[in-house]
Amino acid sequence: LANSFGYDTFLEKPSENPFLPDFYINPSQAALATQLFFLFQRVKQIQEIKQEDIFLPNRVSDFLLDKDRLFAKATLSAEELKLYDQIYQYLSIDLPTPDLVIYLQADTKTLYERVMHRGIEMEKTISFEYLELLNETYKEFFFEYERSPVLIVNSDYLDFQTNKNDYNLLLHKLLDYFNKPEGSKMYFNPSPALI
Repeated sequence: LANSFGYDTFLEKPSENPFLPDFYINPSQAALATQLFFLFQRVKQIQEIKQEDIFLPNRVSDFLLDKDRLFAKATLSAEELKLYDQIYQYLSIDLPTPDLVIYLQADTKTLYERVMHRGIEMEKTISFEYLELLNETYKEFFFEYERSPVLIVNSDYLDFQTNKNDYNLLLHKLLDYFNKPEGSKMYFNPSPALI
C-alpha cells in the first residue's frame, strides 16, 4: 500500500524483540517481557514520528497501538495485566489518530493455515486455540473501535501477496473510500456468496 500511494512506512519490528522466541517456547514465562518490549518499542516509534516534520508524507503502519492491550489481555496473568495497564497509563501516550484502519478479518482456520504456511520457525508452535482467542478478541475490539474509520476486509479468500487481482480489489476499495469517505465502519466482502 505504501508503494501504491507513495507513502512512507511505519512498521513493527518483531525481530528486535529479544523475548519473542522465548514467548513462543513458554508463553506464561515470557509474556510480560515480550509485551512490555513491544509497548516501549511502539511508543518510541510514535514519539519519533511526532518529532518529525508535520509536512512529511502520510505513512502506512502495520500496527495500531490502541490494540496493543489485546495481546496483553490474551497472554498475561491478572497481576501482570494490572502491571502492564499501570505502565501504559504512566506513559500517558498521546496517540495520533489514523486516517483509516484496515482490519483484515479471516476465519481462525484461514489464519492458522497462513501462519503455518509463512514458515517462521518460532511461530509454528502457535496453537489453534490461541489464534482463536486472538481472533475473537480482535473482532470484539474492532466492533467497538471508534477512534478512526475502519475498513473491515473479509480476507478469507484473498491473497494479497501472490494474487495481483486481489490486491487491486482492495486498492480500488481504498480509492473509493479516499474519494468519498463512507463513515466509521466500512465492509469489503469480495466473495459474499462463499460465506
